[in-house]
Amino acid sequence: MSTAIQVKNLSKDFKEVKAVDDLSFTVTEGQVYGFLGPNGAGKSTTIRMLLTLIRPSSGEIEIFGMNLQKHRKEILRQVGAIIERPDLYKFLTALENLRIFSAMSGVKNPEKKLIDQLAMVGLEERAFSKVKTYSQGMRQRLGIAAALVHDPRLIILDEPMNGLDPQGIADVRKLILHLSNDLGKTLFVSSHLLGEMELIADSMLIIDKGKKVAEGNKDKLLNPVKAQVELITDNKENSIRIIQETKWSSYLLPHDNGNILLELDKHQIPELNRTLVEKGINVISIRPKHSLEDLFLSLIAR
Repeated sequence: MSTAIQVKNLSKDFKEVKAVDDLSFTVTEGQVYGFLGPNGAGKSTTIRMLLTLIRPSSGEIEIFGMNLQKHRKEILRQVGAIIERPDLYKFLTALENLRIFSAMSGVKNPEKKLIDQLAMVGLEERAFSKVKTYSQGMRQRLGIAAALVHDPRLIILDEPMNGLDPQGIADVRKLILHLSNDLGKTLFVSSHLLGEMELIADSMLIIDKGKKVAEGNKDKLLNPVKAQVELITDNKENSIRIIQETKWSSYLLPHDNGNILLELDKHQIPELNRTLVEKGINVISIRPKHSLEDLFLSLIAR
Protein backbone atom coordinates (compact mmCIF):
# COMPACT_ATOMS: atom_id res chain seq x y z
CA MET A 1 0.00 0.00 0.00
CA SER A 2 1.12 3.58 -0.65
CA THR A 3 2.24 6.00 2.04
CA ALA A 4 -0.04 8.83 3.18
CA ILE A 5 2.37 10.53 5.63
CA GLN A 6 6.13 10.19 5.93
CA VAL A 7 7.79 12.19 8.71
CA LYS A 8 11.60 12.18 8.99
CA ASN A 9 13.60 13.56 11.93
CA LEU A 10 11.02 16.24 12.73
CA SER A 11 11.83 18.70 15.52
CA LYS A 12 10.29 21.89 16.85
CA ASP A 13 11.90 24.23 19.38
CA PHE A 14 10.15 27.03 21.27
CA LYS A 15 13.09 28.96 22.76
CA GLU A 16 14.45 26.63 25.42
CA VAL A 17 11.64 24.05 25.08
CA LYS A 18 11.95 21.20 22.56
CA ALA A 19 8.31 20.34 21.89
CA VAL A 20 9.07 17.72 19.22
CA ASP A 21 12.40 15.91 19.22
CA ASP A 22 13.71 14.05 16.14
CA LEU A 23 10.35 12.38 15.42
CA SER A 24 9.98 9.93 12.51
CA PHE A 25 6.94 7.83 11.55
CA THR A 26 5.00 6.47 8.58
CA VAL A 27 1.23 6.34 7.97
CA THR A 28 -0.08 3.97 5.29
CA GLU A 29 -3.02 5.04 3.15
CA GLY A 30 -6.43 3.68 4.15
CA GLN A 31 -5.67 3.04 7.82
CA VAL A 32 -6.72 4.65 11.09
CA TYR A 33 -3.48 5.75 12.70
CA GLY A 34 -3.61 6.49 16.42
CA PHE A 35 -1.36 9.25 17.75
CA LEU A 36 -0.98 8.93 21.52
CA GLY A 37 0.87 10.60 24.36
CA PRO A 38 0.29 12.39 27.67
CA ASN A 39 -0.55 16.09 27.85
CA GLY A 40 2.42 18.14 26.72
CA ALA A 41 3.96 15.26 24.75
CA GLY A 42 4.02 17.26 21.50
CA LYS A 43 0.95 15.83 19.75
CA SER A 44 -0.75 19.13 18.89
CA THR A 45 2.56 20.70 17.85
CA THR A 46 3.16 17.79 15.46
CA ILE A 47 -0.34 18.13 14.00
CA ARG A 48 0.12 21.87 13.48
CA MET A 49 3.31 21.15 11.57
CA LEU A 50 1.46 18.57 9.43
CA LEU A 51 -1.06 21.30 8.57
CA THR A 52 1.64 23.98 7.97
CA LEU A 53 0.23 26.12 10.79
CA ILE A 54 3.74 26.28 12.27
CA ARG A 55 7.11 25.59 10.65
CA PRO A 56 9.41 22.80 11.85
CA SER A 57 12.79 23.72 13.30
CA SER A 58 14.22 20.79 11.33
CA GLY A 59 13.17 17.62 9.57
CA GLU A 60 10.98 16.73 6.61
CA ILE A 61 7.30 16.00 6.05
CA GLU A 62 6.00 14.23 2.96
CA ILE A 63 2.29 13.74 2.33
CA PHE A 64 1.16 11.58 -0.60
CA GLY A 65 4.81 11.35 -1.62
CA MET A 66 5.20 15.14 -1.97
CA ASN A 67 7.28 17.52 0.14
CA LEU A 68 4.87 19.54 2.29
CA GLN A 69 6.77 22.82 2.03
CA LYS A 70 7.18 22.64 -1.74
CA HIS A 71 3.67 21.39 -2.57
CA ARG A 72 1.67 22.93 0.27
CA LYS A 73 -1.44 24.00 -1.66
CA GLU A 74 -1.67 20.81 -3.69
CA ILE A 75 -1.40 18.68 -0.56
CA LEU A 76 -3.77 20.65 1.67
CA ARG A 77 -6.50 20.48 -0.98
CA GLN A 78 -6.55 16.74 -0.22
CA VAL A 79 -6.52 17.10 3.59
CA GLY A 80 -9.38 17.71 6.01
CA ALA A 81 -8.75 18.52 9.67
CA ILE A 82 -10.23 19.38 13.04
CA ILE A 83 -7.98 20.65 15.80
CA GLU A 84 -9.76 20.01 19.11
CA ARG A 85 -13.25 21.53 18.94
CA PRO A 86 -14.44 22.63 15.50
CA ASP A 87 -15.09 26.32 14.84
CA LEU A 88 -18.68 26.57 13.65
CA TYR A 89 -21.17 29.37 13.03
CA LYS A 90 -23.54 28.77 15.92
CA PHE A 91 -26.33 31.07 14.72
CA LEU A 92 -26.50 29.40 11.31
CA THR A 93 -27.96 26.01 10.43
CA ALA A 94 -25.88 22.92 9.81
CA LEU A 95 -26.57 23.15 6.09
CA GLU A 96 -25.57 26.82 6.00
CA ASN A 97 -22.34 25.94 7.78
CA LEU A 98 -21.52 23.33 5.17
CA ARG A 99 -22.26 25.79 2.36
CA ILE A 100 -19.75 28.23 3.86
CA PHE A 101 -17.05 25.60 4.41
CA SER A 102 -17.63 24.27 0.92
CA ALA A 103 -17.16 27.74 -0.57
CA MET A 104 -14.04 28.30 1.55
CA SER A 105 -12.62 25.05 0.14
CA GLY A 106 -13.26 26.23 -3.40
CA VAL A 107 -15.75 23.43 -4.08
CA LYS A 108 -19.23 23.92 -5.51
CA ASN A 109 -21.25 21.20 -3.82
CA PRO A 110 -24.96 20.95 -4.71
CA GLU A 111 -27.36 21.02 -1.77
CA LYS A 112 -28.17 17.32 -2.19
CA LYS A 113 -24.52 16.40 -1.68
CA LEU A 114 -24.33 18.54 1.45
CA ILE A 115 -27.48 16.87 2.78
CA ASP A 116 -25.90 13.49 2.01
CA GLN A 117 -22.83 14.60 3.95
CA LEU A 118 -25.02 15.45 6.95
CA ALA A 119 -26.76 12.08 6.61
CA MET A 120 -23.38 10.34 6.73
CA VAL A 121 -22.65 11.92 10.13
CA GLY A 122 -26.20 11.28 11.37
CA LEU A 123 -27.43 14.89 11.19
CA GLU A 124 -29.78 14.84 8.19
CA GLU A 125 -32.87 15.40 10.34
CA ARG A 126 -31.22 18.44 11.95
CA ALA A 127 -29.93 19.98 8.72
CA PHE A 128 -32.07 23.10 9.17
CA SER A 129 -31.52 23.49 12.92
CA LYS A 130 -29.20 26.20 14.18
CA VAL A 131 -25.91 24.87 15.50
CA LYS A 132 -26.44 26.63 18.84
CA THR A 133 -29.15 24.00 19.55
CA TYR A 134 -26.71 21.12 18.98
CA SER A 135 -25.10 19.00 21.67
CA GLN A 136 -21.30 18.86 21.80
CA GLY A 137 -21.33 15.45 20.15
CA MET A 138 -23.49 16.74 17.30
CA ARG A 139 -21.18 19.73 16.83
CA GLN A 140 -18.21 17.39 16.69
CA ARG A 141 -19.88 15.32 13.99
CA LEU A 142 -20.82 18.47 12.08
CA GLY A 143 -17.19 19.59 12.31
CA ILE A 144 -16.11 16.31 10.75
CA ALA A 145 -18.69 16.79 8.00
CA ALA A 146 -17.25 20.28 7.37
CA ALA A 147 -13.77 18.76 7.11
CA LEU A 148 -15.10 16.38 4.44
CA VAL A 149 -16.82 18.85 2.08
CA HIS A 150 -13.93 18.71 -0.40
CA ASP A 151 -13.69 14.88 -0.25
CA PRO A 152 -10.15 14.72 1.22
CA ARG A 153 -7.94 11.64 1.05
CA LEU A 154 -6.45 12.32 4.50
CA ILE A 155 -8.39 13.40 7.61
CA ILE A 156 -6.50 14.68 10.66
CA LEU A 157 -8.44 14.76 13.93
CA ASP A 158 -6.97 16.23 17.11
CA GLU A 159 -8.85 14.91 20.17
CA PRO A 160 -12.15 14.39 18.28
CA MET A 161 -13.82 12.80 21.34
CA ASN A 162 -12.73 15.41 23.86
CA GLY A 163 -15.55 16.47 26.19
CA LEU A 164 -18.14 14.10 24.71
CA ASP A 165 -20.57 11.93 26.67
CA PRO A 166 -20.59 8.13 26.07
CA GLN A 167 -23.16 8.40 23.26
CA GLY A 168 -21.19 11.17 21.56
CA ILE A 169 -18.00 9.12 21.79
CA ALA A 170 -19.78 6.09 20.29
CA ASP A 171 -21.13 8.25 17.43
CA VAL A 172 -17.70 9.63 16.54
CA ARG A 173 -16.13 6.16 16.81
CA LYS A 174 -18.73 4.74 14.41
CA LEU A 175 -18.12 7.62 11.99
CA ILE A 176 -14.33 7.17 12.01
CA LEU A 177 -14.70 3.46 11.28
CA HIS A 178 -17.16 4.20 8.47
CA LEU A 179 -14.77 6.70 6.87
CA SER A 180 -11.94 4.18 6.99
CA ASN A 181 -13.66 0.86 6.31
CA ASP A 182 -16.36 1.96 3.85
CA LEU A 183 -14.90 5.05 2.16
CA GLY A 184 -11.21 4.15 2.23
CA LYS A 185 -10.10 7.38 3.89
CA THR A 186 -6.85 7.68 5.83
CA LEU A 187 -7.37 9.01 9.36
CA PHE A 188 -4.67 10.38 11.65
CA VAL A 189 -6.31 10.57 15.08
CA SER A 190 -4.78 12.10 18.19
CA SER A 191 -6.46 11.12 21.44
CA HIS A 192 -5.88 10.46 25.13
CA LEU A 193 -8.84 8.03 25.32
CA LEU A 194 -6.84 4.81 25.21
CA GLY A 195 -9.82 2.45 25.27
CA GLU A 196 -11.30 4.15 22.20
CA MET A 197 -8.02 4.09 20.30
CA GLU A 198 -7.73 0.40 21.01
CA LEU A 199 -11.10 -0.06 19.29
CA ILE A 200 -10.47 2.00 16.14
CA ALA A 201 -6.74 2.21 15.36
CA ASP A 202 -4.96 -0.10 12.90
CA SER A 203 -1.50 1.22 13.80
CA MET A 204 -0.33 3.68 16.41
CA LEU A 205 2.46 5.93 17.53
CA ILE A 206 3.14 6.77 21.18
CA ILE A 207 5.28 9.81 22.00
CA ASP A 208 6.50 11.28 25.26
CA LYS A 209 8.34 14.57 25.73
CA GLY A 210 8.45 14.99 21.96
CA LYS A 211 10.16 11.65 21.35
CA LYS A 212 8.82 8.43 19.84
CA VAL A 213 8.62 5.61 22.38
CA ALA A 214 6.65 3.05 20.31
CA GLU A 215 5.22 2.68 16.81
CA GLY A 216 3.69 -0.18 14.89
CA ASN A 217 0.73 -2.38 14.11
CA LYS A 218 -1.74 -2.42 17.02
CA ASP A 219 -1.97 -6.21 17.24
CA LYS A 220 1.80 -6.63 17.40
CA LEU A 221 2.17 -3.87 19.98
CA LEU A 222 -0.53 -5.29 22.22
CA ASN A 223 0.38 -8.95 21.83
CA PRO A 224 4.13 -9.29 22.37
CA VAL A 225 5.74 -12.71 22.77
CA LYS A 226 6.67 -11.84 26.35
CA ALA A 227 3.89 -10.56 28.54
CA GLN A 228 3.14 -9.57 32.09
CA VAL A 229 0.74 -12.06 33.64
CA GLU A 230 -1.50 -11.09 36.53
CA LEU A 231 -2.26 -13.95 38.91
CA ILE A 232 -5.06 -13.87 41.48
CA THR A 233 -5.37 -16.68 44.02
CA ASP A 234 -7.28 -17.20 47.26
CA ASN A 235 -4.08 -16.76 49.32
CA LYS A 236 -1.45 -14.42 47.89
CA GLU A 237 1.26 -14.90 50.52
CA ASN A 238 1.07 -18.70 50.44
CA SER A 239 1.01 -18.68 46.63
CA ILE A 240 4.16 -16.52 46.44
CA ARG A 241 5.95 -18.83 48.88
CA ILE A 242 5.09 -21.89 46.79
CA ILE A 243 6.02 -20.19 43.50
CA GLN A 244 9.39 -19.22 44.98
CA GLU A 245 10.10 -22.92 45.49
CA THR A 246 9.59 -23.70 41.77
CA LYS A 247 11.29 -22.68 38.51
CA TRP A 248 8.69 -19.90 38.19
CA SER A 249 10.42 -17.91 40.95
CA SER A 250 12.72 -16.31 38.35
CA TYR A 251 9.66 -14.96 36.51
CA LEU A 252 8.18 -13.14 39.54
CA LEU A 253 7.91 -9.34 39.37
CA PRO A 254 7.47 -6.87 42.24
CA HIS A 255 3.82 -7.00 43.33
CA ASP A 256 2.49 -4.01 45.21
CA ASN A 257 -1.08 -3.83 43.88
CA GLY A 258 -2.51 -6.81 45.75
CA ASN A 259 -2.00 -9.32 42.94
CA ILE A 260 0.94 -11.44 41.78
CA LEU A 261 2.78 -10.45 38.59
CA LEU A 262 5.06 -12.62 36.46
CA GLU A 263 6.78 -11.92 33.14
CA LEU A 264 7.02 -14.85 30.77
CA ASP A 265 6.42 -16.08 27.24
CA LYS A 266 2.65 -16.17 26.71
CA HIS A 267 2.93 -19.79 25.51
CA GLN A 268 4.12 -20.74 29.01
CA ILE A 269 0.85 -19.71 30.66
CA PRO A 270 -0.82 -23.17 30.44
CA GLU A 271 2.25 -24.81 31.99
CA LEU A 272 2.29 -22.22 34.79
CA ASN A 273 -1.37 -22.88 35.49
CA ARG A 274 -0.80 -26.66 35.67
CA THR A 275 2.08 -26.18 38.12
CA LEU A 276 -0.03 -23.95 40.37
CA VAL A 277 -2.93 -26.42 40.45
CA GLU A 278 -0.59 -29.37 41.12
CA LYS A 279 0.90 -27.44 44.07
CA GLY A 280 -2.56 -26.95 45.53
CA ILE A 281 -2.93 -23.27 44.72
CA ASN A 282 -6.52 -22.23 44.12
CA VAL A 283 -6.26 -20.04 40.99
CA ILE A 284 -9.06 -17.49 40.68
CA SER A 285 -7.68 -15.69 37.62
CA ILE A 286 -4.60 -15.75 35.43
CA ARG A 287 -4.45 -13.33 32.53
CA PRO A 288 -1.91 -11.52 30.35
CA LYS A 289 -1.91 -7.72 30.68
CA HIS A 290 -2.20 -6.71 27.03
CA SER A 291 -4.37 -3.60 27.02
CA LEU A 292 -3.29 -0.37 25.41
CA GLU A 293 -3.39 1.26 28.83
CA ASP A 294 -0.91 -1.32 30.14
CA LEU A 295 1.43 -0.64 27.21
CA PHE A 296 1.02 3.12 27.46
CA LEU A 297 1.80 3.27 31.19
CA SER A 298 4.80 0.97 30.82
CA LEU A 299 6.34 3.27 28.18
CA ILE A 300 5.58 6.77 29.44
CA ALA A 301 8.21 8.34 31.69
CA ARG A 302 6.91 9.34 35.10
